[in-house]
Amino acid sequence: MFNPFQFIQQVRSEAAKIVWPARRETITTTIMVFVMATMFAIFFFLTDQIISFLLQIILNLSF
Repeated sequence: MFNPFQFIQQVRSEAAKIVWPARRETITTTIMVFVMATMFAIFFFLTDQIISFLLQIILNLSF
């Protein structure tokens, strides 16, 4: 059946195997995430502006 003490021992042994990233690696990855998020935000903003401009041209055409 379920033994809570054995479970806790297993959790502690698995937690001891965790390799945490170095501070420099964490900072570098964080900066890269912000850079990529900014690039995607700019890309989607420009795409939205282009589509909006094209839709305005199409909707203002008089036949």
